[in-house]
Amino acid sequence: MVDAALVTGRPRKGAEESASAAPFGSHGVSLVGIRKSFDVTRALDGASFSARLGEIHAIFGGNGSGKSTLAKVISGVLPIDAGQVNILGHTPNSPHDARAIGVATVFQEVLVADESSVLDNLYLGADRLWSSVLTRTEKVRAAAKLMTELTGLDLDLDMMAGQLPLNLKAWITIARALLAKPKVLILDESSAALDLDSTERLFAKIRELRDAGSCVLIVTHRIAEMTRIADRVTVLRDGRDVGVLEKGDITEANLLRLIAGNAERPSKPVAPAEDALRRSVVMKADVMKIWPRSREIDFRLHHGEILGVAGLDGHGQADFVRVLAGVQRAVGSGPIVIGEHGGFHPVNSLADASRHKVAYVSGDRKREGLFANLSIFENMLAPLYRTKSRGGNLALIDWTALSGSFEWEREKLSIRLGDRADKITSLSGGNQQKVLIGRAFALSPNILILNDPARGVDIAAKTDLYAHLRDFAATGKSVVYMSSEIEELIGFCSRVLVFRNGHVFAELTGEDINADSILAAMFGQHRVSRRAPGESAPRRGEAEIAAESPPRPSAWPGPKVRPPLAPFSLRSPAFADGGLIPDRYAEANNVSPPLAWESPPEGARSFALTVTDPDMPPDPGFPRAFAHWLVADLPADCRQLPEGASRSGAMPREAREFASDFVTFRIPGYGRGYGGPWPPDDAHRYVFTLYALKTERIELADSADYVEFVRAVLPSSITTATLVGLYGPANAPLPKPA
Repeated sequence: MVDAALVTGRPRKGAEESASAAPFGSHGVSLVGIRKSFDVTRALDGASFSARLGEIHAIFGGNGSGKSTLAKVISGVLPIDAGQVNILGHTPNSPHDARAIGVATVFQEVLVADESSVLDNLYLGADRLWSSVLTRTEKVRAAAKLMTELTGLDLDLDMMAGQLPLNLKAWITIARALLAKPKVLILDESSAALDLDSTERLFAKIRELRDAGSCVLIVTHRIAEMTRIADRVTVLRDGRDVGVLEKGDITEANLLRLIAGNAERPSKPVAPAEDALRRSVVMKADVMKIWPRSREIDFRLHHGEILGVAGLDGHGQADFVRVLAGVQRAVGSGPIVIGEHGGFHPVNSLADASRHKVAYVSGDRKREGLFANLSIFENMLAPLYRTKSRGGNLALIDWTALSGSFEWEREKLSIRLGDRADKITSLSGGNQQKVLIGRAFALSPNILILNDPARGVDIAAKTDLYAHLRDFAATGKSVVYMSSEIEELIGFCSRVLVFRNGHVFAELTGEDINADSILAAMFGQHRVSRRAPGESAPRRGEAEIAAESPPRPSAWPGPKVRPPLAPFSLRSPAFADGGLIPDRYAEANNVSPPLAWESPPEGARSFALTVTDPDMPPDPGFPRAFAHWLVADLPADCRQLPEGASRSGAMPREAREFASDFVTFRIPGYGRGYGGPWPPDDAHRYVFTLYALKTERIELADSADYVEFVRAVLPSSITTATLVGLYGPANAPLPKPA
């Protein structure tokens, strides 16, 4: 057994030592010798764990190591078979007990009631049977403030939760826990449905909670997350704790050594050779659209290629791989599989995909993969019942052949299970995902399309998966691999397509497949490095990149090459982004600054503008950002607003201006139009946000305030451009309300 002593030089804290560890005043959570079994499967086998108040403590391990079971024991969901549990001086026997002592849990599954409002979902379980802990007004104020901080949006708290996308539903479950102001917060794979920017906002909240003295426990497979956020990590293997790493020792090498034991894990495979891009094409699409108003996509997939797909959440990459797999249809022409003898076979349905040996693996296993009432064996091999049969027209299932296929895939993917006849739900989430991947391999496809397949899969299993996929591609077969973790794509894919606004924004190959280039493209900045070995990557303009990039060698007449477009951007000739706003545009002057924008997205039919102050002090009791300027219905051909455009003939005739929050506070001298920066205390930020909209006009009453304005604008928004200015302290005090 590899122990913490081999990694950190410190002895492992065993069960006996944990029981007599530091007094409970410094340990918010203490578990000693915990055992928990599910029928024949032993999930926890004498595991011990302790975490202090005022720390972020990660729980890490392979699939089936007992991480989620341990979290459910702490949260009172699962009773233990043996051992001692002490949470803040208590032993919770139910989720109600845990909540009463200050424990809040965000489970891996996104648990929301679709037919209830966002507000009701946020306070599920908070009220007593016959009374409410808070008034509705108090709930709305607290929930609106927190959801705005977490999502960056002003959500309608009365809308049905079922109308929201998965990432916003995930925020509801996280906000529900934070609103409880927990002393112990447990996050079980809670960032799995969040993109990079959202994860950073979550980390900021976690640090706030830790600094306030709470204990935060994180169950995660993402090593990059742990190295950034965790103060300590406890590693589990086969239901036992095998080591505790302090902050300075949390590295990928140490974590892998502990979860693997004495067995050395293989390193991540090297990306396939560049000659994969010169091989014949196995799948293609010309002028394909995944959304009605998105740009056309010209796509080629080669024999023996591993193609990576990335993008910020909601930018079309998931729809793209679903279209390739026949799960959903493209707008207009769809993908075509090119047969061995040159035939062209459209893929417009799952039946088409199956017929032409295209297999699909979804990361959303509960909705798109598992049959919860069937066994592990049936979940993996049910699609083979027709092909693995004997007896002619009797079509008797060949159980012997199927058993061989099952054992081959189980061993190859290291699926940890009790009996193959057990229900699929008896497995951990990661092992369930392995069963789906095994199902795809068992179908013997020529093209394998994976939609975030490693969500909920541990690092050791990921390493095995990379090796299997590389072996698969080495036989001349092809892989399309979409991932929400860009680290997965680096050193693994021969080419990466980065999606933005429903189309391929950048195509990266070779040394350009790195974190900086992928992130830059995801956020609308096309950065490609072309340098000698060892030379640092320069930042260069897109026109320069497009001009220097030579055509890629290929064996087919490739699609038309479009130069990458500059990102949608907003600027002011009067001040730089992040710079000081001149006095001329502030306080009582009420002169709006000049603004200009360029490169709006295709399909933009109008623009809307907001200028807000997110740094309002708590004294006025104002629950949101302060709106200084609201403009809608700026025409599609408008590219600038000159100085002083507000309330003047320089404003486009179609545009409408609305009242600022100076009117809300009844400050004299204000009405519709621009109200300049006037911070009540110190320097504030002023955020200029330009929305590119897919409608020519927003249906909005002339009396609308900022909240109503944003609610009307967001459903029509394609993308945004922002500009931030600073101002303060003010030269004069704000006038008193009338």
